[in-house]
Amino acid sequence: MIDTTKQLFLEADENEIGQICYFLLGSLGPDYAGIEIGMAERLAMRSMAKAAGTDELTVERKLKEKGDLGQAAFELLKNRKMRKLVSKELTVSKCYDSILELSKLSGKKSTMQKIDGLASLLVDMSPEEGKYLVRYVTGELRLGLADMTLLDALSEAFAGGRESRNEAEDAYNIRPEIGYIARVMKSQGLKGLRNIKIQIGIPIRMELAERLSSAKEIAEKVGIPCGVEYKYDGERIQAHKKGNELVLFSRRLERITHQYPDVVGLLRKNIKTKDAIVEMECVAIDSETGEIRPFQELMQRRRKYEIEKMMHAIPVNLKLFDVLYIDGKVLMKAPYDERRKALERIVIQDDNVQLSKMILAESPQDIERFFEEAIEEGMEGVMVKMLKSEYEAGARSFRWVKLKREYKAKIEDTLDLVIVGAYRGMGKRAQFKYGSFLMAIYDPDSDTFKTTTRVGTGFTEEDLKRLGEMLETDLVSEKPPRVDSKVEPDYWFRPSVVLEIIGAEVTLSPTHNAAMGVIKKDAGLAIRFPRFTGKYRIDKKPEDATTEKELIEFYQDKLRKISE
Repeated sequence: MIDTTKQLFLEADENEIGQICYFLLGSLGPDYAGIEIGMAERLAMRSMAKAAGTDELTVERKLKEKGDLGQAAFELLKNRKMRKLVSKELTVSKCYDSILELSKLSGKKSTMQKIDGLASLLVDMSPEEGKYLVRYVTGELRLGLADMTLLDALSEAFAGGRESRNEAEDAYNIRPEIGYIARVMKSQGLKGLRNIKIQIGIPIRMELAERLSSAKEIAEKVGIPCGVEYKYDGERIQAHKKGNELVLFSRRLERITHQYPDVVGLLRKNIKTKDAIVEMECVAIDSETGEIRPFQELMQRRRKYEIEKMMHAIPVNLKLFDVLYIDGKVLMKAPYDERRKALERIVIQDDNVQLSKMILAESPQDIERFFEEAIEEGMEGVMVKMLKSEYEAGARSFRWVKLKREYKAKIEDTLDLVIVGAYRGMGKRAQFKYGSFLMAIYDPDSDTFKTTTRVGTGFTEEDLKRLGEMLETDLVSEKPPRVDSKVEPDYWFRPSVVLEIIGAEVTLSPTHNAAMGVIKKDAGLAIRFPRFTGKYRIDKKPEDATTEKELIEFYQDKLRKISE
């Protein structure tokens, strides 16, 4: 895949390589831009009928026969009775720009305009081009490519080889816009990437934490003294302030400003500086007691409608913990303790906006005491941070380490796993399409999702119904290219939905491919007695799930405890 994509990039026009990236990913732009193609299957079928000079019933029959809308488009366009005598010359740019314009249409006449616009493109296309355009606009392209795969291909094409991938990823971390990165690499190579700077309004990929199970281990990894902060059960937000304008980004780098008008108001009032980029946890609170409410309640705020109503029903507090930029000065290279002091200087703290609660720990015992205090206060646990560490965009390292309630348990650990398959409901669950699920961890090195367990416990009837709806758009007929599995479930899904899972322990497994051959030849790692906690990690991309490296560390930690 990388070699083929590399060749495509080498042949691509400099002005079109960015658009080609988005075509390959089945999108119209980076996540933060929030551009949705918005072309439902039924609408595409009407466009196909118009372009092929037939009726919708014929399109439906062809879809039923082929089982794939793109293949149906191929057959219909191949057999159309009339061909346009003079077709417009169709380029990547013209095609991309046309679909972008269609995505912006709204209002009463927009449906017909979208049908006519897509039909016009299909008329100018060959049957094969039409097949892939239909798959693209309906979200069914299924190429199995991701941003990191494209970075590999770009590095091979324009930076001397995949060994330059880290430098390309560094630039992508502060400007997560693969189309822009591709244009720069095509025209200027690595030299151009080195000139990329952070920009207010374009999110920075967030630094992530490793996890360990004891204060002693954490102190050895992070060093003493260290900063220890409460870990809140909220939504992580990166806020960009430019004058009176504010933009909020989720952990997935989605633009969520419209969902939190109250957060915008609070930051506008409580940040002293003109321009800033800050990070925080947004937590739901009980309006009567002031107590922090669970993450799942906060997620009710993630909606398109009734924003004002939910804002009053579920008020929030902000717990700021980092600052990356202040009035023209980039602070990412500044050590953590200096960034914390800078944050203190620019934030007006009150009942609704505070800095995360933090101490300077001089020993593992200090970390342990603060951890216990955090648990008593209803927190998830604590975050321990190396005092002299820079902010590493997009990185997961031991500069930041999580110590959570579940990680201390001798039996149970929580993992964020990705659904990649499902099994038919049996017995009482026969009324639901899916009764249990095949789960996977993420391996960033290979950019794949490797199976590690099958989960059927912990789901309510409401969960099974909800998951059936959530997974509908990700259902595919065969194993997705990025899924690494020996197991064959009844259904396959593109990696998309992340669930929090509790397991009794990590154990060797000849069945699952997670960490295959790392601990023992011909054996991977599996989760024993897994159970769904009830927590949907809609704040996480599948690539933010528990990694293969973390799973290996869980297993090795178990062995250490046994030997002790």
